[in-house]
Amino acid sequence: DGVASASTKISRRKGLPFSIGVFWILLQVISAPLQAEELDLRVEGGNVYSSRNDVRIPGDDGTRFALRDLTGTGPDPYVRFYGVYDLNDTSALRLTLAPLEIDGTGKLGRDVRFKDEVFSADAPVKGTYNFSTYRLTYRWIFHDRERWRWGLGAAALVRDAEITLEQGGKRQSRDDLGLVPLAHLYGEYRFNDQASVILDVEGAWSPMGRAVDAGFMAEYELDSGWYARAGYRTLEGGADNDDVYTFAWLHYGQVALGYRF
Repeated sequence: DGVASASTKISRRKGLPFSIGVFWILLQVISAPLQAEELDLRVEGGNVYSSRNDVRIPGDDGTRFALRDLTGTGPDPYVRFYGVYDLNDTSALRLTLAPLEIDGTGKLGRDVRFKDEVFSADAPVKGTYNFSTYRLTYRWIFHDRERWRWGLGAAALVRDAEITLEQGGKRQSRDDLGLVPLAHLYGEYRFNDQASVILDVEGAWSPMGRAVDAGFMAEYELDSGWYARAGYRTLEGGADNDDVYTFAWLHYGQVALGYRF
């Protein structure tokens, strides 16, 4: 990426211990009425790459620029946490914590008006991209026969996003905290009792923007309740309105380790 030098922090405000703490508290609240054998915990991690990250703030009269010129395209490390509870044979709840922050320093291709400042193309600029999400998903399995298993559902996503530019003594930031409803699709094909492939999609669309988080993974059952996964995930979407224009496309190479009680 030439002038770009990137690094990733798992959480921008209070670090990884904060995300783990929130995850544990929410697990306790949701799982209190459930039995231990209905609990599935999983940690996912790997590298994330960026093929697009375009920004214009304000959305109506700011300067559009590629944030990747500052943060780079990756690879950068990431981690996610999952907790799944089978309410019965056909229904489940899933809690997902997906903190993500990427920052780096590079040069802009031209002078950029970002919020109330103009950032010069003549000097390095530090850019920070945060897109952390926290979700609660309900899944209903409508087909579970032979090798195939299919489910539909819905998710409530809390979006904690922020974009920041810094140059010399100048600093401007645009944050966005909001609740977004998503549709959910789940598909699984079982080769045998130990090996399967899984499709897991959550997404939404409106005239003002869109969001899609889709993963395709292979799973292998290990001994004594443990299992492992590996695969590909993509996260794409953004918003286009008078206040903000931002669209990103991220690609994840993922591995995961889980335990079913």
